[in-house]
Amino acid sequence: MTTAHTETNYIGVFWWLSGLTILEIAVIYVPMARLIVVILLIGLALSKAVLVAMYFMHLKFERVTLGMIALTPLILCVFLILMLLPDIT
Repeated sequence: MTTAHTETNYIGVFWWLSGLTILEIAVIYVPMARLIVVILLIGLALSKAVLVAMYFMHLKFERVTLGMIALTPLILCVFLILMLLPDIT
């Protein structure tokens, strides 16, 4: 079974990525706790990575299995950071 791919709006994705980049720069200059700034920056970076993977790497049209393969390193990285957090602080 094949599915037809629709034309991707690359300019729209470009503007979203540009807006998220501007938002990342703005977050740095907002007077908040350092931990909140770090969490916001990580969240914005992950959202940009998802946009790039979905549209420029064409993972939006792939099977669920390939998505799980792409998601596994992210889960392992978060697990590693959380396990090493007591040693860092």
